[in-house]
Amino acid sequence: MSVRLKLTLSYAGFLMIAGVLLLAAVWVFLLRYVPDRAMLKNPDDRPDGVFPIRSVLLDVFAPRAAAVLAFLLVFGLVGGWILAGRMLAPLTRITEATRTATNGSLSHRIRLPGRKDEFRELADAFDAMLARLEAHVAEQQRFAANASHELRTPLAVSKALLDVARADPNQDAGEVIDRLHAVNTRAIDLTEALLLLSHADQRSFTREHVDLSLLAEEAVETLLPLAEKRGVTFETSGDITPTLGSHALLLQLTTNLVHNAIVHNLPEQGTVWVDTSARPDTVVLTVENTGEKLTPEQVSTLTERFQRGTERVHTDHAGVGLGLAIVKTITDAHDGTLTLTPRPDGGIRITVELPAAPSGAS
Repeated sequence: MSVRLKLTLSYAGFLMIAGVLLLAAVWVFLLRYVPDRAMLKNPDDRPDGVFPIRSVLLDVFAPRAAAVLAFLLVFGLVGGWILAGRMLAPLTRITEATRTATNGSLSHRIRLPGRKDEFRELADAFDAMLARLEAHVAEQQRFAANASHELRTPLAVSKALLDVARADPNQDAGEVIDRLHAVNTRAIDLTEALLLLSHADQRSFTREHVDLSLLAEEAVETLLPLAEKRGVTFETSGDITPTLGSHALLLQLTTNLVHNAIVHNLPEQGTVWVDTSARPDTVVLTVENTGEKLTPEQVSTLTERFQRGTERVHTDHAGVGLGLAIVKTITDAHDGTLTLTPRPDGGIRITVELPAAPSGAS
């Protein structure tokens, strides 16, 4: 049976039970006090001189009670069917929206009108879920298209180099090998970055006690040769910043931030500031650098996947366009907040705020 039919039968059943109880109350509290034998009364009191007996009243009462119960049954079935239909109308709209979404259309919204009740909350939650799914699917489609494009480039270059080497046996093999090595390295870096993004997106990691200040120090030490090569100096400061998360992912986050700050800096005499601080409920990692002046609109696009500026493409450390996208994904996976702010004098300030580790965590 459908839910509407079940509700209809329930309404009618309850109405019948209420009618039966009412009639039973009439019998118990009224008819039981009527005598079951004829009684004579003083002729001076009433003209007929006869008091009504139970059997007579029951003969009169029973057919009318049956008629009332029949009316209640019909009224309960018809009224219950109409009432159940009105109550379940929002579910019909939600079901239609679900079928539409199942067929691949995620742009449909229920937008249920009326006062805020349980059905309205369900419809609003369903609309919010559809909006998130639509955004997620669109992002994944863009990501797949960009990833395919990025992976196709090194493969096409490798094929071209091999075709040239095959067509010209006298060409310097060492030069071809070096170029193939560079292209292959780029493809491996891109693949590893994609795997890291997938790992962070799924949040399939074990949370452990991590000190962001130690990770920042490790990242600075690792990238110090690159900074010296590009004429960039470091200024570090901060407090102990304990949090809970993946040591490997948070180290990747810190390394990406420091690496970007070095690469996207002034050609010479650039500076990178790395600071960690602890707040009552959160820990903060801030990395900022000197560089070209950026607008808020430009900054807002830097965390998009495969987003690269012109200067990124023509450097020795161009990367794969996933540095800040990985940072954002890791931050979200750790329930943190990533904030990018352009500096007035040029460059950018990036702040990562993560939940602080509970006291006593180890």
